[in-house]
Amino acid sequence: MAARAGTHYAYRTPHGPVTIAANERGATHVVFGDAPLPGERRPSELTNRTATELLEYFAGKRRAFDVPLAPDGTPFQLAVWSAIERIPYGQTLTTADVAALLDKPTSYRTVGNAVHKNPLAVLVPDHRIVGASGAPIGSNARLRGALLALERAGAHDGR
Repeated sequence: MAARAGTHYAYRTPHGPVTIAANERGATHVVFGDAPLPGERRPSELTNRTATELLEYFAGKRRAFDVPLAPDGTPFQLAVWSAIERIPYGQTLTTADVAALLDKPTSYRTVGNAVHKNPLAVLVPDHRIVGASGAPIGSNARLRGALLALERAGAHDGR
């Protein structure tokens, strides 16, 4: 049974506006841009807390997130997103690597599709998924590259 739509609100960040949505179970969406999402457009305690954690991450002061997550997806998508959450800060994997972790080595294209549909940008760090060449994949490759650069700098200076 799907949870209620909840609330959403757009916050200013160093990377432009980010719209955060949450319901009674947790954060449901983090979208770059001022996006129209289901539910009432107003901040909530959880969207505010999520925004604070994202701003700490963008400032290089946070490596992991504490807010509860409640993405809506298929069982396979949820498994992919869970695997992505476990990729260490500053490190990367390919879709083939994630498929192998899920014991579905031939499903790398389906993993790529799940990565593309990730509703929780940064919180589920799909920017840590790269192509075979090591370059960021998917839409907004420049932003994905900037997030990886932020993490790699933090990982190397002991933050």
